[in-house]
Amino acid sequence: MAGITGLHRKHNFVPVIRDADVVAEALRQALEAASPEERPGLERAAALVESTAQATEATLRADWTRSRLAAVGFTGDPSSVAATKALRRAEPRLSLLAAVQLQKEALTQPG
Repeated sequence: MAGITGLHRKHNFVPVIRDADVVAEALRQALEAASPEERPGLERAAALVESTAQATEATLRADWTRSRLAAVGFTGDPSSVAATKALRRAEPRLSLLAAVQLQKEALTQPG
């Protein structure tokens, strides 16, 4: 997921968009018509989609936060002020409050 469109500094939330059901349906259709050679890969993809579909919104936001920190090359302490700054550098439209909330959530979620 790249940047967040429509986010303004007044907003203190990051929306989570779930489209795993659409992807799962497309994989089910592909499996119906798949050749024996294609089936193992499509079955693995379907299993990955299922596991993602079961993830909580907090987990998805935490994963997104970690990916944004990685995108700007941040490798330091994820609980530091430097991590907050790096997150806001990755997503300049994040308010300070939203960045801190995302950072805290990323620290409490497995990843």
